[in-house]
Amino acid sequence: MTDVGQDRWLQFDGLSNARDIGGLPLEGGGHVRPGVLLRTEALEHLSPGDVRRLLDVHGVRQVLDLRTDGERVRHGRGELFTAGVDTHLLSFIPEEGRALPELDEDMDPMVHNYLAYLNDRGPNVVDGVRRVAQLTDGATIVHCAAGKDRTGVLVALVECVAGVLREEIVADYALSAVRIEEMFRRWTTAAGETMPEDDEIDRHRPRAEVMRRFLEELDERHGGPVAWLQAHGLTDTERDRLRDRLRGE
Repeated sequence: MTDVGQDRWLQFDGLSNARDIGGLPLEGGGHVRPGVLLRTEALEHLSPGDVRRLLDVHGVRQVLDLRTDGERVRHGRGELFTAGVDTHLLSFIPEEGRALPELDEDMDPMVHNYLAYLNDRGPNVVDGVRRVAQLTDGATIVHCAAGKDRTGVLVALVECVAGVLREEIVADYALSAVRIEEMFRRWTTAAGETMPEDDEIDRHRPRAEVMRRFLEELDERHGGPVAWLQAHGLTDTERDRLRDRLRGE
């Protein structure tokens, strides 16, 4: 397995968990093309310089915001929205809460949560993948609050369509774990609060086995992540367009 973090972290004043999925190896050879999909945490702390770099250097043309309406009301929609970037609101969690799907009681609760995104907000999940495919020029940013769970699921599905190797998808998801403490430090400093205890911070770190099991559940129940997307509305044309957009040399 390659070092999925190598040269992919993006440094900004107001972001800790920002990276380009470009460079991930593909089945059959080649790598994901850089400059197509960026994954980050929420964008409310961007500096003016961050906004300029995202627009002028990284070519960001659209944002997929996976947060709930309540989160957007509390924290705002961010400076890219203010700058006029197309922002699509695709919440993965119902405002009224959710009923988790019936699964093995021994399954990790986070796997339950990830499957619930698909059950509760299937059209938004598919629309997120579709919008990455539809953008013909420039980059898409996908984000939630921390850029690890909701963002991790959507990005993993996009990577599955592109044909990224399964273990590389899992490793890319888990990579956000190294930035959890930095994000908490940013959030608590902005709010004038103290840092949580280490065990509380560790509870929020993504773990590779969660994404691995989530994808295996899609394999077992739906014939795979791509099959799930197509059963819920992603067309062959959209699938092929996304592959073409993401597959580099």
